[in-house]
Amino acid sequence: MSTVSVLNIKNEKVGEIELNENVFDLVVKEHLLHDVVKMQLAGRRAGTACTKTRIEVSGGGKKPWRQKGTGRARSGSNTSPVWRGGGVSFGPKPRDFSIKLNRKVKKQALAMAMSARNQEGNLIILDDFTLDAIKTKEFVKVMKVLDIENGLIITENINDNVNRSSRNVQGFKVLSTAGVNVYDILLHKKLILVKPAIDDLEKRVIA
Repeated sequence: MSTVSVLNIKNEKVGEIELNENVFDLVVKEHLLHDVVKMQLAGRRAGTACTKTRIEVSGGGKKPWRQKGTGRARSGSNTSPVWRGGGVSFGPKPRDFSIKLNRKVKKQALAMAMSARNQEGNLIILDDFTLDAIKTKEFVKVMKVLDIENGLIITENINDNVNRSSRNVQGFKVLSTAGVNVYDILLHKKLILVKPAIDDLEKRVIA
């Protein structure tokens, strides 16, 4: 078990918490993180690019001109890829870019991403994080007090005031425990966990 200080939004220490070493203190295997990030980014690709082949474009049928005697190159159809308005050779077609990984690998990679932030000293635990209103200025003020310029904030449930107050602040993102993923953890320099979210994260990784 590793012990981490618990802070409030005024950057004052209000306690300590013991983190599960199977979630926050694993040996980080970079190749696993790479595989999971690659899977996530591939899954976000729409795969909807589509071009028409020579049999799908309108036209064709009649031979444009006779085979010989015109002085021009022979041509059999105006749908040929060498013609303007013709079909596309070997163009993209709708496809699925998704990559499949075992559930165990994805859980392990998530724990390793959180372990990496903990081992770097970039894991911050807050006892609570709420805002009375949707105010970007208040969110920025809290981040300045905590001395955080770039971070991913994980809450047990999405707090609408915090979430909407952070939207226009570059370098910050708010997620619930259900939406935590390896890519976002690695994308942000600091990982900020609101204390009630820790139990959910540990259950998600260990279960």
